[in-house]
Amino acid sequence: MSIRKNRTRDFASSPPEPVAGNGLLHRRALLERGVMLAGAVATGAGSQLASASAEPLTNGPWSLAPGVPIPPYGQPSKFEQKVVRTLSNPKLEPRTSGARTPHHLLNGTITPNGLHFVVARGGETEIDPDKHRLLIHGLVRQPMIYTVDALHRYPMVSRISFVECGGNSAPLYSKEPIQGNVQALHGLCSCAEWTGVALATLLDEVGVDPKAKWFIAEGADLPTMNKSIPLAKAMDDAMIALYQNGEAINPSNGYPMRLLLPGYEGNMNVKWLRRIKLVDSPVMAINETKQYTILRPDGKAWQFYFPQEVKSFITHPSPGLSIKGPGFYEISGISFSGNGRISKVEVSADGGKSWAQAALQQPVLSKAFTRFRMAWNWDGGPVILQSRATDEAGNVQPSREAFIAERGPPRGTPNVAAFTMEHCNAITSWGINPKGEVSHVYA
Repeated sequence: MSIRKNRTRDFASSPPEPVAGNGLLHRRALLERGVMLAGAVATGAGSQLASASAEPLTNGPWSLAPGVPIPPYGQPSKFEQKVVRTLSNPKLEPRTSGARTPHHLLNGTITPNGLHFVVARGGETEIDPDKHRLLIHGLVRQPMIYTVDALHRYPMVSRISFVECGGNSAPLYSKEPIQGNVQALHGLCSCAEWTGVALATLLDEVGVDPKAKWFIAEGADLPTMNKSIPLAKAMDDAMIALYQNGEAINPSNGYPMRLLLPGYEGNMNVKWLRRIKLVDSPVMAINETKQYTILRPDGKAWQFYFPQEVKSFITHPSPGLSIKGPGFYEISGISFSGNGRISKVEVSADGGKSWAQAALQQPVLSKAFTRFRMAWNWDGGPVILQSRATDEAGNVQPSREAFIAERGPPRGTPNVAAFTMEHCNAITSWGINPKGEVSHVYA
């Protein structure tokens, strides 16, 4: 009891230190003063927390009777029924199917398997693992065919890695801000622990011809997704992934095996993998000529531009998650880079006029989600929240204005053809009005 009193006095005599406009606090407020800030929330915002002496605990019905049988496979609580993916093609019409991750309803850095985003041109493909085969051939000494059972006999590796669709965040390319939540704007990215066999291990076994510089990865789904990939990536950190967060890969994410290329755009991480062919040059398939290229204002295109660029976005608060009255809050979000670790994330509460460095949640891993957290004392006035990430290679997330200037006019610009929108990593802005309502804005 005396400890809490001392902490309260310390908080009163030495309140958290403001470091930027509109109430952003030094990250020490999160690293060192968590209990004090929790107390400030309870007393400063007239919050839902109640005094223990005024309202003692009562027994709910769950405390008065036995529970239910434990199921063979655990499912989320029935009270979490709204935490689901949004589907773009639930009736499997003849077009691409997609499912977006609800980042605004999650926390931490690992995406549950059932909420991992999906892009599938032919729908979820059901494959009998006993009949599935992986062929490695082309410019190799000895072509090999591997069964799923055979791959389980090789040494396995695990790594935590994000996967992001090349078209994630494309709504930021619209001329006017699209009013959607984090799921609608940024839901085509997820992060998981992947376990499988290093592709380099298998290539060492088949023997690589010195003339081989690329390889073609092909899936077993109806559209037979295929991509040209530099052989250097295969020998670096590529993986034939068999497990996702400790269990066999989810069917919509490539069961029984997929290619994992940490940091590379999602379409290259070929699902339902069935063939790897070593070649001396890219094949110039539709997925690397017409699609997944970045058109520039000068008429040229960036081709074979693989790593997803440094990026961040705020998940709490965000559209659909209103805040209730002035007081202390935690701003939180996700950051990642296909070029390595996140070195810092800055947060602004005045539309980019001033910035404060957020605390990074450990561990900070290469090519994986890093969650950032920022203490904030909202005074009840209108604000614009932004986050800006920097990776260990020195790449800095650009403003939307700078991004559009480099990539071309936004969609909806009169007399301008629509540009293909890939690799959008522009800063996202959330506007908050005095009622605590959050909306997507451009700043």
